[in-house]
Amino acid sequence: MLDHLAVQCDDVAASRAFFEGLLAPLGVTVALDFGEELGFAGPDGVARFWLGPSRGGVQREVHIAFAAVDRAAVDAVHAAALELGAEVLHEPREWPEYEPGYYGVFVRDLDGNNVEAVTHQ
Repeated sequence: MLDHLAVQCDDVAASRAFFEGLLAPLGVTVALDFGEELGFAGPDGVARFWLGPSRGGVQREVHIAFAAVDRAAVDAVHAAALELGAEVLHEPREWPEYEPGYYGVFVRDLDGNNVEAVTHQ
């Protein structure tokens, strides 16, 4: 449904390292690098997730859900989050209250955002 999403972060380099490690199990890598603005792409090669520097003001929590191909990929994101020392908001599990087969993990990124990896299998 979404074409792309951009979030602001306090330290672009640190956030880049965090998301590169966290999203590697999903096949997501930096596809475009404009210094302080980065575009991450999945297997289709289209930059759909962007990081950029904070523009000032108060940041509010954003929820970002990344598609995983299966439960093993969700579990791999969880393992990557633990390796990165990220706060795990919700361990991987089924969320039947959302829909049958909804399996996700929720973690906190470096700027306090709620980042999810989810499969609908």
